Amino acid sequence: MLAVTLVPAAQAGESSPTAKSYWLHMNSTPTTDEMITKEARRRSYVVLNAWEGDLAAKFKAANPKIRTFVYKDLSSTRSYACENGVDNTDLPTGVGYCEASVNHPEWFLLDSNGERFEYSGYEGHWQMDVGNTDYQNAWADNVIASSRNVFDGVFMDNALFACDTYHDGVCPAAYPTDEAMRDAYRSMLANTRQKFVDAGLKTVANMSNARLHEGAWDSYVEYLDGGFDEWWLTFSDTDLLSEYPEGWSRQIAQITENEAKGKITWVQPHHSGAEQPFRYAFASYLLAAGSHAAISDIEETDRYDNASAWHAEYDWDLGEPAGSYYEVTTNVFRRDFACGTVLVNANKTGSRAVTVRLSEPQTNEKGASVRSVALPGTTGSILRKSC
Repeated sequence: MLAVTLVPAAQAGESSPTAKSYWLHMNSTPTTDEMITKEARRRSYVVLNAWEGDLAAKFKAANPKIRTFVYKDLSSTRSYACENGVDNTDLPTGVGYCEASVNHPEWFLLDSNGERFEYSGYEGHWQMDVGNTDYQNAWADNVIASSRNVFDGVFMDNALFACDTYHDGVCPAAYPTDEAMRDAYRSMLANTRQKFVDAGLKTVANMSNARLHEGAWDSYVEYLDGGFDEWWLTFSDTDLLSEYPEGWSRQIAQITENEAKGKITWVQPHHSGAEQPFRYAFASYLLAAGSHAAISDIEETDRYDNASAWHAEYDWDLGEPAGSYYEVTTNVFRRDFACGTVLVNANKTGSRAVTVRLSEPQTNEKGASVRSVALPGTTGSILRKSC
């Protein structure tokens, strides 16, 4: 069993345990003013495309506290965003494909045969050399120039950890190992950090699969305002991440460590809204969340159109946390709140139920008053009590 470091997720009086959530609106689907007003009032963050500055203004008008982020890919440039040799004015990346092809072909990463990498499954995405200082500066300068005074921050997609991501089994000649690739990304994030600070733009990077590489999450977040985990705890209704060295506690630590540093964490479970995966992910989030972390689930990979489901449990006010989460028995965790209790069994799916007894009656998710809860593996429970 991996040891759990009990990091206070929030100090007393600092925040409410009521969930924070976000909306990744990155597929440019139509919105209405009614939709924007509704979601702006209950989401803490929204991610939009570079050409949706008008929507960013509407979100801020509906809720001045919401933070708007612009989508920009760190790792690629897009040939589909260039027409007749001219790059689009508003790009999903920091560097235009046509401008780079003509003036900076050295910015493209190459395989051992000297061929450029087009991402498998993503036509028109071409991998760039994030370790190249000139690319780093051009990327940051372009993003800042187009985003400052329009958005509050930048969502940096594809902060990668493995050298063969998007081209399985084949690594760039310049970065033949995973560690070499991570060094290149750390270089880019470190060298551009002050530019974004000076511009007043917050930075959150997509660091999917960080849990597979020890220390990787923290080594990137050091140069960011936060991180996003695209695949967090539940990968489908039946594929739920349990506890093992690269499992449950690695992803919970993303939140606890960021909260301790005052940094943002966005987590994204994948499921259809079924009871077990939802409760497992949401209860795990509540174990660690403080004033910065936000959750938003998704059913279909990459379907970033309408806002994710708003669950009734998001509005439950459990009151202030009594402290950090703690282990009740092997891989079964608990966090106490002034007005409730959160429980998670992170043992494998199908493992025997563990009964956790309560010192006083509390109300479970179905509205029943209970004095104990039986939790099978990869399940969670959120309980409420009068306060």
